[in-house]
Amino acid sequence: MLNRTNILIVLVAIAGAALGLVAGSRFGLPPEREPPAGVAVLKPGDLRTDLELLGTDGKTHRLSDWSGKLVLLNFWATWFGPCRDEMPLLDHARSQYDGLEVVGVAIDNADAVAEFLNDNPVRYAVLIGGEDTDNPSIIFGDTRGVLPYSVLLAPDGKVLAQRAGSFTSSGLASWLKANR
Repeated sequence: MLNRTNILIVLVAIAGAALGLVAGSRFGLPPEREPPAGVAVLKPGDLRTDLELLGTDGKTHRLSDWSGKLVLLNFWATWFGPCRDEMPLLDHARSQYDGLEVVGVAIDNADAVAEFLNDNPVRYAVLIGGEDTDNPSIIFGDTRGVLPYSVLLAPDGKVLAQRAGSFTSSGLASWLKANR
């Protein structure tokens, strides 16, 4: 049987947990970063910039190389566990969803990426986005510098959706379905 003291303790605990969730979700994000001078930050509906980066295959690639396809552009780093953990899911999604291409952009140095991919190969294109200070994800809306960061691009190159954080299998499926 609960007495008034026990009920009060339970209510205080519930209120504290709720306050912690609100504070964590509001204050847990890094601050927004200013884009470099002259750089416009894209939002859904905007036409993607034709980013040009070196691929792990040693060739220069542009995002327009994948024009006509639905593209999941994923910014990631070898040093961040959630990025590494979602790569097999993204690799699988590429074969599971008809017409979907995944393009990874590593916010890292080329040697670290090559070493990582040697031990953890994926079947999608991986481009080198450079160190964090050169992070091109800000152009695609990642003004907080959160990794992983994903952008869904329509076959015509328009930004369909942007998402900070890693995916679960069901989360990725829902995101793709909602934004196609």
